[in-house]
Parts: sequence; structure tokens; C-alpha cells
Amino acid sequence: MDDPTAAIGRALDQVGPRLGALRRRRGITLAALAGTTGISKSTLSRLETGSRKPSLELLLLLAHAYRVPLDELVRAPETGDPRIRLTPRRVNGRVVVPLTRQPASQHAWKILVPRKAAEPVLTTHEGYEWLYVLTGRLRLVVGDRDIVLDAGEVAEFDTRTPHWFGSTGQEGAEVLSLFGPQGERAHTRTDLTPDDAVGGEDATTVIDTPGPGSDTMSAGTVGATP
Repeated sequence: MDDPTAAIGRALDQVGPRLGALRRRRGITLAALAGTTGISKSTLSRLETGSRKPSLELLLLLAHAYRVPLDELVRAPETGDPRIRLTPRRVNGRVVVPLTRQPASQHAWKILVPRKAAEPVLTTHEGYEWLYVLTGRLRLVVGDRDIVLDAGEVAEFDTRTPHWFGSTGQEGAEVLSLFGPQGERAHTRTDLTPDDAVGGEDATTVIDTPGPGSDTMSAGTVGATP
């Protein structure tokens, strides 16, 4: 049987290279990451090269900056059980279940939005987000647009545009969220006509998925998806 101490040591040895690979994949400089996390450039460099062992405090700051669960940075030794145990987290009053475990360019979450209405607080950050409403109705604010998505509808938007989503105040919602770095968009098929395409590349796209008796998708609002 493998020595647990040795297995933990090997896992920690891989944290540095994993941090470096993740930062390069995201296209983030050490200076930019230092500004986001408050960790010095020299400490970040030593973490990535393995010359400094990662502490829990540093890993928590980095996980927050990269928007990934802590276990994706550490990857604890395998236990031999192939089942993935999803660990729900409560974030801003919502239940968030991470569906991806590996540090990758795109991440998926299942989000349970409670029924309680909330005042929109718009935020901005680098990236691109794709939302699919599984059940319920979801209020989405992107820039100066305020819309409601029903079950089966999809929206995608550039997260550098001020945005927020939450309850309509009438019912909760169950949402699938895909988030990727700038320039990476979800690939969907739409049947757009010239009259459908209004706005530009940075506009919000809302797509109605086929309902009972429907043979095609139709674009509800703007922006063709590649």
C-alpha cells in the first residue's frame, strides 16, 4: 500500500507546475495576478517553480482569483473510488455545485437561485459566460438590458459588460452556467435571419431551445453565435 505521506508529498510537488500552467492558459501575467491576489510576484514565481511550498492561505487566494475550487489546484491523492462527489457551496445566498474538477479553460456550475427577489448589483470581470435555465425563470441584466429567461432558454454574454442574474421574485430557478476566458464562446446553432441580428459582437445572445412540436431553434434576440 502506498505511503500516505509520500502520496501527499507528490501531490504538493505538482501544485506549482499546475499553477503555472493555469496562469499561462488564462493569459495572465505575474504582475496582474499579484495585483488581484495581493501576493507578491516573487512569491507567485516561487510557488510556480516549486521552490516554495503552497500554504492554505495562498491557495485560497489563488483559487478565488482563478474562480476554481481549491481541490482543483491541489488534486489530493486518488482514493481508488471513481465516483465524483460534488460539493455544493453557498455563494451570495445561492447554492453552487461545481461540475468540473480539472483546471481547464472552461468551467461548469449548476446554480440554484432562490425565489427571494434581490436588487441587482452589476459586476464586471474578464471572461465569457453561457447560461441555460433548467427550471423556473431567471432575471438577467446585461448592460442596459433587463430580460427574463424561461426554462429552456439560453443566454451568453461578455462578462466585461456589467451584468447580474437572479430571481424574478416569483419563483426560483435552476441554472447551468459555463464560464470561459475572454474570446472563448459556447458553440450553438441558430437559424438567424438578417432581421434577427441586431447589435454587435459584444451584445447578449438569447436562444430559445426547441419546445414540444418544434423542429428548429430560433434566435430570440441578438448576435449570431459561431
